[in-house]
Amino acid sequence: MIKRRLHPAWIAALVTFFTLVATSGFRAAPSILIVPLHTSFGWSRSSISAAISINVLVYGLTAPFAAALMDRFGIRRVVMFALMIVGTGAWCTQYINRPWHLMLLWGFVVGGGTGSMALVFAASIANRWFIKNKGLIIGILTAASAAGNLIFLPGLSHLVTRYGWKSVSITVATGAFLMVPVIFFFLKESPLHAAVKPYGAPDDYQYPEIVHRKAGREAIDTLVRASKVKNFWLLCGSFFVCGLSTSGLIGTHFIPAAMDHGMVMDTAASLLALVGVFDVIGTMASGWLTDRVDPVKLLFFYYFLRGLSLFLLPSILFRSIHPSTLVFVIFYGLDWVATVPPTVILCRRILGPQSGTVVYGWVFAFHQIGGSIAALGGAIIHDQLGNYALAFYAGGGLCLIASYAVLQISRDPVPEVVTSR
Repeated sequence: MIKRRLHPAWIAALVTFFTLVATSGFRAAPSILIVPLHTSFGWSRSSISAAISINVLVYGLTAPFAAALMDRFGIRRVVMFALMIVGTGAWCTQYINRPWHLMLLWGFVVGGGTGSMALVFAASIANRWFIKNKGLIIGILTAASAAGNLIFLPGLSHLVTRYGWKSVSITVATGAFLMVPVIFFFLKESPLHAAVKPYGAPDDYQYPEIVHRKAGREAIDTLVRASKVKNFWLLCGSFFVCGLSTSGLIGTHFIPAAMDHGMVMDTAASLLALVGVFDVIGTMASGWLTDRVDPVKLLFFYYFLRGLSLFLLPSILFRSIHPSTLVFVIFYGLDWVATVPPTVILCRRILGPQSGTVVYGWVFAFHQIGGSIAALGGAIIHDQLGNYALAFYAGGGLCLIASYAVLQISRDPVPEVVTSR
């Protein structure tokens, strides 16, 4: 009997999945720290959320350069270095006593480290290792971010309640440092380094030419070329709204908003973790659908239904868990980052597959700019009005606008782009 050897692509995907699980856990921590830091130091929610806003913004702006750095220096080196940065920043956070300390460490340091991994890392692995089922793989790897929330949020919330907020910093730092040897020993750089073809590649497959360019120049050149394509700006605008309505608005402010209605932190964190459970299902299903359905149509439905759900949220938060709250959590979870697989595929159509990851890096930067604005803007609205209702209504309206905008994306085939390298 002949045993079939497991294709190395699946090992690469598995290692990437667990790395992204850990990374999302690192990024989930700030939403739990808003109320404890306010209680411990008396800082306003807007000053604490400013650090989260910086984190989200730096996370996004790092992405296109991280994608180019991965092409230039290799995925393994970039990810290991990023994990060391995250660990250092998180460990030092336990010594803060001023708002600007939090902005520096959790905003710039941890934001830059996590931005060098995350969804750009997922797109890079999918593009290098898979020819067949690429949309499904992107969906699975994207779902890792949801799995991280599922695993970390309740546990981190329990740590804050029992041991204080500093325990979160120690836990995040330890997790980041422990992931470094996992990347070093188990993640291969590419199919070429493993002496195999990408999964699903035809017999006559030819490895793409390896071209070494300065990472910064590649990122900027790609932006200049992509900026001349209308589809690029439509994807940037819609993904801006995606970031605003997910990580920026719900990811940052759902727990404080629920606590404003009398819900205890552990319960609110568990609900947000439940969003993560259904996000895993929704994102994997979206990846499967992306291989079979027009991605433009998928994006329309995702944004339209998300907008409607945000309009309902202020009226369904209570002291305890109600059925209507659970319905929101289930639906929002299914829709959370279901937008990623179709967006990644559409990014590959702008300048072709070779530039797809860097193009997605720039589109993802707009995602994080939206998240950054919502993280800070939601806190300012709360400080001024005493609740988050206006922030949720504004997010819902922008989602409806995004649902119309994505319908304007052209279905034209990828143009033949000639570049000098």
